[in-house]
Amino acid sequence: MSDLLDHYLACWNETDADARRALIDRFWSADPSYVDPLTQVQGRDALAATIAAIQSQFPGFVFSPVGPIDTHHNVARFTWGLGPEGAEPVVVGFDVVVTDADGRIERVLGFLDRVPG
Repeated sequence: MSDLLDHYLACWNETDADARRALIDRFWSADPSYVDPLTQVQGRDALAATIAAIQSQFPGFVFSPVGPIDTHHNVARFTWGLGPEGAEPVVVGFDVVVTDADGRIERVLGFLDRVPG
Protein backbone atom coordinates (compact mmCIF):
# COMPACT_ATOMS: atom_id res chain seq x y z
CA MET A 1 0.00 0.00 0.00
CA SER A 2 2.98 2.32 0.37
CA ASP A 3 3.09 3.09 -3.37
CA LEU A 4 -0.69 3.30 -3.76
CA LEU A 5 -0.90 7.09 -3.56
CA ASP A 6 1.94 7.53 -6.06
CA HIS A 7 0.29 5.13 -8.52
CA TYR A 8 -3.13 6.71 -8.03
CA LEU A 9 -1.89 10.26 -8.62
CA ALA A 10 0.23 9.14 -11.58
CA CYS A 11 -2.97 8.00 -13.31
CA TRP A 12 -4.66 11.35 -12.68
CA ASN A 13 -1.61 13.34 -13.78
CA GLU A 14 -0.75 11.46 -16.98
CA THR A 15 -1.84 13.65 -19.90
CA ASP A 16 -1.06 11.21 -22.71
CA ALA A 17 -4.19 9.09 -23.22
CA ASP A 18 -2.33 5.88 -24.16
CA ALA A 19 0.14 6.18 -21.30
CA ARG A 20 -2.70 6.99 -18.89
CA ARG A 21 -4.63 3.92 -20.04
CA ALA A 22 -1.53 1.77 -19.53
CA LEU A 23 -1.29 3.07 -15.95
CA ILE A 24 -4.99 2.40 -15.36
CA ASP A 25 -4.64 -1.13 -16.74
CA ARG A 26 -1.63 -1.73 -14.47
CA PHE A 27 -2.85 -0.21 -11.20
CA TRP A 28 -6.66 -0.55 -11.28
CA SER A 29 -8.73 -3.73 -11.09
CA ALA A 30 -10.49 -5.11 -14.18
CA ASP A 31 -13.78 -3.37 -13.33
CA PRO A 32 -13.10 -0.48 -10.93
CA SER A 33 -15.69 1.92 -9.59
CA TYR A 34 -15.17 5.61 -8.87
CA VAL A 35 -17.67 7.95 -7.22
CA ASP A 36 -17.41 11.54 -6.04
CA PRO A 37 -19.97 14.35 -5.66
CA LEU A 38 -19.82 15.14 -9.39
CA THR A 39 -19.63 11.73 -11.05
CA GLN A 40 -20.09 8.01 -10.68
CA VAL A 41 -18.38 5.69 -13.14
CA GLN A 42 -17.76 1.98 -13.56
CA GLY A 43 -14.98 0.39 -15.58
CA ARG A 44 -11.61 1.38 -16.94
CA ASP A 45 -12.96 3.13 -20.06
CA ALA A 46 -15.27 5.35 -18.01
CA LEU A 47 -12.48 6.08 -15.53
CA ALA A 48 -10.09 7.09 -18.33
CA ALA A 49 -12.78 9.37 -19.79
CA THR A 50 -13.40 10.95 -16.38
CA ILE A 51 -9.71 11.67 -15.88
CA ALA A 52 -9.48 13.19 -19.38
CA ALA A 53 -12.50 15.40 -18.64
CA ILE A 54 -10.95 16.69 -15.40
CA GLN A 55 -7.68 17.42 -17.18
CA SER A 56 -9.63 19.30 -19.84
CA GLN A 57 -11.44 21.33 -17.20
CA PHE A 58 -8.18 22.18 -15.38
CA PRO A 59 -5.46 22.31 -18.07
CA GLY A 60 -1.93 22.34 -16.74
CA PHE A 61 -2.99 21.52 -13.19
CA VAL A 62 -1.54 18.56 -11.31
CA PHE A 63 -2.75 16.40 -8.45
CA SER A 64 -0.47 16.23 -5.43
CA PRO A 65 -0.69 14.68 -1.97
CA VAL A 66 -1.74 16.94 0.90
CA GLY A 67 -0.55 15.15 4.02
CA PRO A 68 0.13 11.49 4.67
CA ILE A 69 -1.72 8.40 3.52
CA ASP A 70 -3.49 6.36 6.22
CA THR A 71 -3.96 2.65 5.53
CA HIS A 72 -5.23 -0.53 7.09
CA HIS A 73 -6.07 -3.90 5.57
CA ASN A 74 -6.96 -3.14 1.94
CA VAL A 75 -8.21 0.41 2.57
CA ALA A 76 -6.44 3.76 2.28
CA ARG A 77 -7.49 7.35 2.83
CA PHE A 78 -5.68 10.52 1.86
CA THR A 79 -6.13 14.16 1.00
CA TRP A 80 -5.07 15.49 -2.38
CA GLY A 81 -4.80 18.91 -4.00
CA LEU A 82 -5.29 20.01 -7.60
CA GLY A 83 -3.63 23.14 -8.88
CA PRO A 84 -0.63 24.58 -10.68
CA GLU A 85 2.51 22.62 -9.87
CA GLY A 86 4.24 24.04 -6.78
CA ALA A 87 1.36 26.41 -5.97
CA GLU A 88 -1.49 26.33 -3.48
CA PRO A 89 -4.14 23.84 -4.70
CA VAL A 90 -7.32 25.31 -6.15
CA VAL A 91 -9.28 22.13 -5.39
CA VAL A 92 -8.77 19.92 -2.33
CA GLY A 93 -10.35 16.52 -1.90
CA PHE A 94 -10.31 13.44 0.26
CA ASP A 95 -10.43 9.92 -1.18
CA VAL A 96 -10.97 6.49 0.28
CA VAL A 97 -9.49 3.72 -1.86
CA VAL A 98 -10.22 0.01 -1.58
CA THR A 99 -7.84 -2.43 -3.24
CA ASP A 100 -8.47 -5.95 -4.46
CA ALA A 101 -6.58 -9.11 -3.42
CA ASP A 102 -3.79 -8.22 -5.88
CA GLY A 103 -3.38 -4.70 -4.45
CA ARG A 104 -4.99 -3.01 -7.46
CA ILE A 105 -7.44 -0.14 -7.01
CA GLU A 106 -10.95 -1.55 -7.01
CA ARG A 107 -13.13 1.22 -5.58
CA VAL A 108 -12.71 4.92 -4.87
CA LEU A 109 -15.03 7.05 -2.78
CA GLY A 110 -14.15 10.70 -3.31
CA PHE A 111 -15.11 13.84 -1.43
CA LEU A 112 -14.50 17.48 -2.36
CA ASP A 113 -13.42 19.69 0.52
CA ARG A 114 -12.63 22.87 -1.41
CA VAL A 115 -13.71 23.83 -4.91
CA PRO A 116 -13.46 27.11 -6.83
CA GLY A 117 -16.48 29.41 -6.59
